Amino acid sequence: MPAFCFLIASQSHYGKHIKFGIFPAYSGTGMSPSAKDSGTQKFADFVVDARAGELYRRGKKIKLQHQPMQVLLALLEKPLQIVTREELRQRIWPADTFVDFEHSLNTAVKKLRLALGDRATNSKFVETLPRRGYRFVANVETGAEGPIVRATSSPLEGKVFSLIAEEGMECVLAPVDGKCLEEWQRLLGLDDDVGVSMMIGEKRLLLLEAGKTVRLLALDGHAGWCEVRILEGEHYGRTALLSRKSLKAAHAAKTKS
Repeated sequence: MPAFCFLIASQSHYGKHIKFGIFPAYSGTGMSPSAKDSGTQKFADFVVDARAGELYRRGKKIKLQHQPMQVLLALLEKPLQIVTREELRQRIWPADTFVDFEHSLNTAVKKLRLALGDRATNSKFVETLPRRGYRFVANVETGAEGPIVRATSSPLEGKVFSLIAEEGMECVLAPVDGKCLEEWQRLLGLDDDVGVSMMIGEKRLLLLEAGKTVRLLALDGHAGWCEVRILEGEHYGRTALLSRKSLKAAHAAKTKS
């Protein structure tokens, strides 16, 4: 297939500008042979089934569109190494695709981070190297077995709840994952207020304002805790763990007010 020359008008902070580009010839499905042939890859609470192109967290399938998934697969093939923007372009966007590549890639990475509960600053998973590309910074384990999928789910999953703080408190503390929950509980047992403050400063322990809303994602995991997605405030879009007693049905909270 011949290369194509195209024009793209895109919006920048300084107004519209025109980009010229020549894409090399391309054929294939958009997934490299190594991604197809591998089994599962695990990091933190996530499992990626590369053959099926599916992402799971604690046995529950996470919805992720094709392009963000392809970005994730490309990064997982080279953990701790830079994957350039050019590599991602050649892999995901065929030569005959008329698209604003810069915008499309940025959108795909944003959607990927949202699915992982990650953020561009102090990233746990996808690190940005400005004008160069991205790097997957978490430890990755590769295995041949498929992900363990939960057979059933609670009817409460997917529902919206309001946060309830302890008496005399205005905020709720929420560790971002199981590892942070265990560390936080250990520091509490040691009366290590400095250590707890450091976890808050590093955004591994989130301060959530009482009354704000979250969506319950999963009830399994640590006893008495559940996984939620934050729907309001500074940490919007991130996932965290909350004690079940700190959640109140959103409609019930509105009825009282």
